[in-house]
Amino acid sequence: MAFENIDTIFFDVGATLRYVVEDAEFSADAERKLMELAGTEETHDVFFEKLEANWKAYRKLAKTRLLDVSEMELWLRYLLPDYPADRIAPHAARLTRLWRDHDGRRLAHEGTVETLRELKARGYKLGIIANTITETEIPDWMCEAKVADCFHTVILSSKVRLRKPDPAIYLLSARCAESTPENCAYVGDNPVRDVEGALDAGFGCMVLFEDAGTADREGKAPVKQPHCRIRSIPELLDIFPKRG
Repeated sequence: MAFENIDTIFFDVGATLRYVVEDAEFSADAERKLMELAGTEETHDVFFEKLEANWKAYRKLAKTRLLDVSEMELWLRYLLPDYPADRIAPHAARLTRLWRDHDGRRLAHEGTVETLRELKARGYKLGIIANTITETEIPDWMCEAKVADCFHTVILSSKVRLRKPDPAIYLLSARCAESTPENCAYVGDNPVRDVEGALDAGFGCMVLFEDAGTADREGKAPVKQPHCRIRSIPELLDIFPKRG
């Protein structure tokens, strides 16, 4: 299938460009620092059991409303609403990073950095559309991986409140990239959220990265099908040739 009209390629990040590796020591250190920063007097198990319950409740609400909140609102209203605001608010960004780190380390899939650089060299504008609770972790990774210059537009749900699969976040991204939906492609791993959002927004190409274990993440069968399927990020180079 040819996609000569595509001039802009947007990416999901979690499980698409990167994956989580369990690291007990890394996670334990993040949890210890999170408890210290929150100033909790609760035991580890009680504290994290409450956090997990509050997190699941927030995730359910966000997915229902298709809206996300800022880091500060996340902690003050949803994750630790019973803690002193003057203690939590100044550390909201750091707490969010530690909360993510307690899952494990995040590493780029093999060939990701090289593929991004090659797609840019081929003349494509690149961007990110991601549902995320942190406002800084993805930009920091872009700098650490030395791919920040590859991206023209970065749209995070924690910054714009909109979240996938709402077509509005895709349309906003296309406008920010100074492109039109039919000239945009989206690469994501979720067969429900990523596919439906991109197609409902009228994107000209949707590429599903079939990462192991993601097929039933939403708990429902996909209704719409992607244009292409890949098993590794470098396969994108077979789909998007040099422009012009």
